Amino acid sequence: MEKENLRSQFPALERGVAYFDAPGGTQVPRVVADAMTDYLFHHNANTHWAYPTSAETDAILLAAREACADFFNCSAREIVFGNNMTTLTFHTARALARTWSRGDEVVVTELDHHGNVGPWRALERDFGIVVRTARMIPETAQIDYEHLAGLVTKKTKLLAIGGASNAVGTINDLDRAREIAGSALFFVDAVHLAPHELIDVKAIGCDFLVCSPYKFYGPHTGVMFGREDLLQSLPWPKLEPAPADAPENAETGTQNQEGIAGIGATIDFLASIGDQGGTRRERLARAYAALHEEGRRFASLMWDGLSRAKHVRVYGPPPSEPRTPTFGFTVDGMSAEEVTRALVKHDLYTSHGDFYAATVIERLGVEALVRAGCACYTTEEEVTKLIEAVSQL
Repeated sequence: MEKENLRSQFPALERGVAYFDAPGGTQVPRVVADAMTDYLFHHNANTHWAYPTSAETDAILLAAREACADFFNCSAREIVFGNNMTTLTFHTARALARTWSRGDEVVVTELDHHGNVGPWRALERDFGIVVRTARMIPETAQIDYEHLAGLVTKKTKLLAIGGASNAVGTINDLDRAREIAGSALFFVDAVHLAPHELIDVKAIGCDFLVCSPYKFYGPHTGVMFGREDLLQSLPWPKLEPAPADAPENAETGTQNQEGIAGIGATIDFLASIGDQGGTRRERLARAYAALHEEGRRFASLMWDGLSRAKHVRVYGPPPSEPRTPTFGFTVDGMSAEEVTRALVKHDLYTSHGDFYAATVIERLGVEALVRAGCACYTTEEEVTKLIEAVSQL
């Protein structure tokens, strides 16, 4: 799909604003919004009842599971929907803790979004689980893997790690982390990785993987891959009459069904970038290959451009290291909020704060970061405009 044709799918871009807060919530294509309104106007019903709109709802939800299965490279029976990544992680943590004992251990990292830290920390208070934290190396914003390896013991029940940092763009070495986890369960937060790398849960070797479709042009919902045997066997907190079989046994209450319809449309939209021909997974692979190549080019352009300004400091690994085209930076003499407000005057939308990666901000020794990330609709002209505007601050 040509860039101009691709941008035409996003009504918000008609305002002439350059959105650089891709990791904080990308713009939504028209086809995704259309799928959600079509569901609400023409199919809205509860599930598993014996009338047409209920049967249509069941079919739409199944189609969305199948789309997510292609997106993750797994079975539709291994797809769980929820409100968001954090809610799904809290829910899964509680179910797992019911099978563990006081003194069992979980390992997290300093580089993670707190959505993959807080739910495990809550188990310390509620179940007596011990949580250990692997260090982040501030100079590189990468995990200290030797320290991580030293934390995993026979008591370790689960290693929770992010696929990539939403604050500074670092892509973690999941192969190495999986090897370090050993016999412990492997839980991956792929919220920031999923917009930039096509997920393959079989290749990653994870037991659970969570992400947020709104990070890759979808609605505000959450989706999780869980190994079918684990989904089926875990004692999920649930109501007695609710479904007892995976994956619905891991879903509480009435779901955001219009949002789930939007998830299916989102994945089909991404596949359409890979043109026609082949399976949906094959089209997704072609789309991600093209977007990855463009992302690498923009990452180098942004890193070089921002780094040249003496009053600007860019954090995280350089483009020669595994990273996404998402950058956290500071400007001397200005707060992150002041920088963001100044860029708005140039029709450039960035974000500011800790992005719920509060430990990263603390370890970097700053109060907050400005974050700018590239999405599928970002152009080279917009990247250049951002660099020029920041250089003039």
